[in-house]
Amino acid sequence: MVDIVLDIGWSYVSIIYEESNYGIKAFEELEELLGKNNICIAIKEKLVKDSGVAEETAYDNIVLKLLTKPRARGCIIFGSDQEVAGVMRAVRRCNATGAFSWIGSDGWSARGLVSNGNEPEVEGTLSVQPQANPVKGFEEYFLNLTVENNRRNPWFVEFWEDHFECRYPNASVTPYNQKYKRPCTMKERLTKQNMVFEDQLQFVSDAVMAFGYAFRDMHRDLCDGKPGLCETMKPNKGTELLKYLRKVNFEGLSGDEFEFDQNGDGPARYNIIHFKQIEPGRYKWVRVGEYVNGELKWNKSEIQFKLGHPQPPESVCSLDCEVGQAKKYVEGEKCCWHCFNCTQYQIRHPRDETQCMPCRQGTVPDDTHSACRDIPEEFLRPESGWAIGAMAFSATGILITLFVCGVFLRHNDTPVVRASGRELSYVLLSGILLCYLVTFALVLRPTDIVCGIQRFTAGFCFTVVYAALLTKTNRISRIFNASKHSAKRPSFISPRSQLIICFGLVFVQILINGVWMIIDPARAMHHYPTREDNLLVCNSYIDASYMIAFAYPIMLIVVCTVYAVLTRKIPEAFNESKHIGFTMYTTCVIWLAFVPLYFGTGNNVALRITSMSVTISLSASVTIVCLFSPKLYIILIRPERNVRQSMMPTKYSTTKSSAVTATNASSMIAPVTLTAATCDQNKAVKKHIATTIDCSTQSEYYELEIKDQKNGKPPASVVSRSTQTTGNNDKDSSAMISSKDTKENTTTTTKQLNNNARIGNGPVNQSEVPL
Repeated sequence: MVDIVLDIGWSYVSIIYEESNYGIKAFEELEELLGKNNICIAIKEKLVKDSGVAEETAYDNIVLKLLTKPRARGCIIFGSDQEVAGVMRAVRRCNATGAFSWIGSDGWSARGLVSNGNEPEVEGTLSVQPQANPVKGFEEYFLNLTVENNRRNPWFVEFWEDHFECRYPNASVTPYNQKYKRPCTMKERLTKQNMVFEDQLQFVSDAVMAFGYAFRDMHRDLCDGKPGLCETMKPNKGTELLKYLRKVNFEGLSGDEFEFDQNGDGPARYNIIHFKQIEPGRYKWVRVGEYVNGELKWNKSEIQFKLGHPQPPESVCSLDCEVGQAKKYVEGEKCCWHCFNCTQYQIRHPRDETQCMPCRQGTVPDDTHSACRDIPEEFLRPESGWAIGAMAFSATGILITLFVCGVFLRHNDTPVVRASGRELSYVLLSGILLCYLVTFALVLRPTDIVCGIQRFTAGFCFTVVYAALLTKTNRISRIFNASKHSAKRPSFISPRSQLIICFGLVFVQILINGVWMIIDPARAMHHYPTREDNLLVCNSYIDASYMIAFAYPIMLIVVCTVYAVLTRKIPEAFNESKHIGFTMYTTCVIWLAFVPLYFGTGNNVALRITSMSVTISLSASVTIVCLFSPKLYIILIRPERNVRQSMMPTKYSTTKSSAVTATNASSMIAPVTLTAATCDQNKAVKKHIATTIDCSTQSEYYELEIKDQKNGKPPASVVSRSTQTTGNNDKDSSAMISSKDTKENTTTTTKQLNNNARIGNGPVNQSEVPL
């Protein structure tokens, strides 16, 4: 029965069983099996065994209780035909015809007492009946029996009277034959037409033969072959006989093998029969399958619970929840529940159908909320528009930087290149090139190695650029400050010293990055700013730790800017200080705009990374445009100015000298070149010379002069274009005024030099100037 219930798909059924040993034992066994298969019992009701005792109200109450559980359409009945017939009549009285589908035991299945007159109520019943084959010879034997030749059976006369509905002559009066008035003719005979044999005869013959074989085996073992019942067998204990009974194995009169299983039950062979309406108004019990050796075999297409409705009715307390829904069980009912939807980011627990579980970070439920699916990783892809734009900008900057490097290398020994400090210029160009290359590291898919490269290069490239600029501005500031206080040439202004200072500043950034890498190694990780996001980023992206890489370069920028402000009023001839100042001002504006943009785009990876790369590239572009475009202009467009004298000041004032007289109406104006070693000496002649020469420029030319002398080159004459005149007798000449400060405040005499003579690396005046 349990297999039938499972195959139909019922999980919520009621049970009615008669109050007898047969019914109670069946119910206990059925209750256990149903529980093991997660089938719940809705209603459990007992039937009174004696139908004469129970009234109709007792059956009506049973039906009414069944109606309280309308979801339990299936009902199993263990009982005899008389009690079940009373239930079917109560179903009709309660107008519940068709409300239930029955599964019956062999005690009432295929019994006319139940189905006759109750066909609509019994329709659709599935029942089990022990499978039995005809006993060979019994039908012929029984049809030949009469009252006369079967005197050994005292009940055979009553059977004869009931079968032929007559009163047998000289038969005893019984409560049953009093209603028959017609006497039997004694010529009545049993025939196949008026006699129906029950199929259970096989079980009777098998039971008798089982005892016969058990007694035989027991006699063989206990009586040593003696005929008849020996003393050892009388009296006998039932347990001893049961031992032999369990071991019997024989072929019955029906031709089937018979033996008991390990539980002491006979062979499990049952026919599955079904009561259905063949056509309107015509009902019939039909065989639809069998149950043999624990296996159910049946033809479900033959089953029809209602005429024209082959599908079995639902008998479940609650329908299965939809995919993604969890169950909340009704208190006290394990087969009844309410379904509820899991929340937006939850799925039903795979092992507990009553629980919803949240999807882990980086996943969201699928459309059915039955499984979590991964959110696609979001990172700046090289093929995206943001990355292509940033890389195009950087590639353009790389080409420009390489072009500038090429121009400088080509004109490496020209005055413009040498005066700008070749070594620091190349360091500066290397840093600018790194700034552009950082973009290509930023657009790569984050991995631990890529994150390490990004972390190191993001601050390192700026450090190289601004370390070089800081070294330049610091050198200019120290030269001018030193010239105000002493005649001594400042220390550490040679190219080698400048490179050492620059590399020392860069090493600080390398040390910072090294310590940072040890304390917090760079790694790629997933970041989930919102439940819908799955950002693949470097761990420095999560917080403000990227600022560790930029902290030191920012400090360099601030110091460079301070130096740019301090050196903004140097003589006009030294234009590079103004260019550095403009570079620093612009850089500060760019980075002040970048910081809020970077922290304001935390959820947009593409925009955040692109803004960083563009800011880095833009800072490099400002540096290369402001610092190198004036030099490129002179080198490429105005090469005639790429000479040593074009690097000198262009405005000088003339003074009257007591040692020089003019015969013409106007005095002769000649170039004036100062040979003062320091700015303090220039101050000494401040009253006579209106404009002084840039001390930094003097230092540059001093270094150039030393190199020229080492290479054996003759000294070059320096002529100021602002003091050149044309005339018949006017010629250009150079003079040098040297002064010595002594404690006795002695005067310094001026010696007139030849036209092209020069001492030191500064311009000279043709006239003698007394100090």
